[in-house]
Amino acid sequence: MQNLDVQLSITIPSNLVLIERLEYRRLQEMELNGQWWSMKDLEARTSKKVDWIKENILYVHRFRRLLDVESGGFVYYPKTRGETWAFQAPQMAEFLDKHFRNIYTK
Repeated sequence: MQNLDVQLSITIPSNLVLIERLEYRRLQEMELNGQWWSMKDLEARTSKKVDWIKENILYVHRFRRLLDVESGGFVYYPKTRGETWAFQAPQMAEFLDKHFRNIYTK
């Protein structure tokens, strides 16, 4: 087996910064801290329509137990007509990432 040592120099433009992936994730999470999403925000984040979100996430029993504020979750389910949905953004983003496979498999 042969080894080849190569020295490589890459110039990073002055308008860009190179950071570790963990730091990038931390910065993303900080951006969401204190943010609440509306249903419109959730639609934009998932690229799914409200009916799909309700049918495949919000009203699925195994998810609702985790999501509903009444069960200690981070989603406010409207109780009357005219009330709006509310989602704590950091927790909802984490939930969507963590449960992606479960959302798409029944």
